[in-house]
Amino acid sequence: MREEEIEKLRGVVRDCVSKHLYSSAIFFADKVAAFTNDPADIYMQAQALFLGRHYRRAYHLLNASQIVLRDLRFRYLAAKCLEELKEWDQCLLMLGDAKVDEHGNVSDTKDSNVMYLDKDGEDREINIISAICFLRGKAYEALENRSQARQWYKAAIKADPLCYEALECLLENHMLSCEEETSLLSSLQFGPEDGWLSSFYSCLIKKYDNEYVVEAKFRELEKESCNSNPSDPSFMRTLKSNTDLLACKAEYYHQCGEHQKCFELTSVLLEKDPFHLKSTLVHLAAAMELGHSNELYLMACNLVKDYPQKALSWFAVGCYYYCIKKYDQSRRYFSKATNLDGAFPPAWIGYGNAYAAQEEGDQAMSAYRTAARLFPGCHLPTLYIGMEYMRTHSFKLAEQFFMQAKIICPSDPLVYNELGVVAYNMKEYSKSVWWFEKTLTHVPSPLSEIWEPTVVNLAHAYRKLKMYQEAISYYDKALALSTKSVSTYAGLAYTYHLQDNFTAAITYYHKALWLKPDDQFCTEMLSLALLDECRCGADPKVEFRSNDVYL
Repeated sequence: MREEEIEKLRGVVRDCVSKHLYSSAIFFADKVAAFTNDPADIYMQAQALFLGRHYRRAYHLLNASQIVLRDLRFRYLAAKCLEELKEWDQCLLMLGDAKVDEHGNVSDTKDSNVMYLDKDGEDREINIISAICFLRGKAYEALENRSQARQWYKAAIKADPLCYEALECLLENHMLSCEEETSLLSSLQFGPEDGWLSSFYSCLIKKYDNEYVVEAKFRELEKESCNSNPSDPSFMRTLKSNTDLLACKAEYYHQCGEHQKCFELTSVLLEKDPFHLKSTLVHLAAAMELGHSNELYLMACNLVKDYPQKALSWFAVGCYYYCIKKYDQSRRYFSKATNLDGAFPPAWIGYGNAYAAQEEGDQAMSAYRTAARLFPGCHLPTLYIGMEYMRTHSFKLAEQFFMQAKIICPSDPLVYNELGVVAYNMKEYSKSVWWFEKTLTHVPSPLSEIWEPTVVNLAHAYRKLKMYQEAISYYDKALALSTKSVSTYAGLAYTYHLQDNFTAAITYYHKALWLKPDDQFCTEMLSLALLDECRCGADPKVEFRSNDVYL
């Protein structure tokens, strides 16, 4: 057969692959390889077999060739076959010996003479070394060696910043702390044309920075543009409406506690792309916080129908039952999600929360500890362990876990809030004021209603320190956020009472009792305030402070 006829057959194979006609591709690739015995044609045949899911046959073909250990493409494809066959130890052996340090720097002396038969230089390709590092990471993760997996994923993204999958594994499995994520991103060597990618990656990492910093990142990325028709400026295209970017923004809103804003954005996103799973996860979280049980029910039904083998689907079912306070059923489905995918962080945290909601502390702690072990870069399991210790009044232990959470993620305001609460419970009021004020410095302004309890707690702490004017100021700020809190009205009334401003105290006790008529503290203190006002009215020189007992 003439060379031009063989080249036509190669074109047929490529066309069959592009049209997903894999049996046809395998048939013609086999004939081309038989005619030529060329390594490139053998590789093309193995590629067709791999795409047709004939993994064992593809591996045998590659392994039988004399070039498998000398061409990185052959070795990589053989290792991919072993990955699909779940033969992880053999996969690592095929990829060869190499060492990686904790910073993702690889030392590999054996592969220094290995060649790489490039197909063509026209398209920009991801470095083969990066792909091999990523596959090593997947193999180590499957073997539950998460430390090695983390290092190889870092090596993969450092070898080539275009290897997005490596970064995705590091971020979604919470393998890195906030500082480690930032450090890794700053170490990547982006090409001059990849400025947009650097900005995009900076939006993907944990978003607990100052709000101005995060918003600036989004604005910078939204300005990135491409003119598909230089003669017509109207053809300018930007990433402003890109689904992935908007999903990042929704995630940021969720982390800031702006759940309504987050829910509205993810609702728009899911109308545009109903199967964008990252948006779906954030949408579920926002719906949970807002108590939208109907939305959770619809989402869960659709996910189970479309993706019955995905952990996210059963996590959604668990969220629905958790939202309607059927915690036993929610536990069952969170557990099913963890069985389907043991590396799905929300399911483990939901599983622990379902136990905690019924005050089953030991089981909740077990789930949180598992999550903390599996996802060392996620501070939430450690935070929830601290909350469980605080619930049982083990304040010193709670403080230790809150400090650990702070080390993992030093910019989450919720961590500082919990440290303030534990200091308050230990009667360290000056320290609690410091923590609460630090919480508010990390919260985006203007404050949303979700942070009203923090403002109230800060007011309580100031009242304990007898700094009454500061306390009143923060109680007023809390009332500006929400007018439905009994604790705020009671605290404000009591502060006025301590200042002997009985008229204001009586007014706010009445407001608190209007919200909760059976509140024992307000009922008793209202009686005392009325009595105090009567006595002062009878003889202004008389000082009567019977309420000192409540200090």
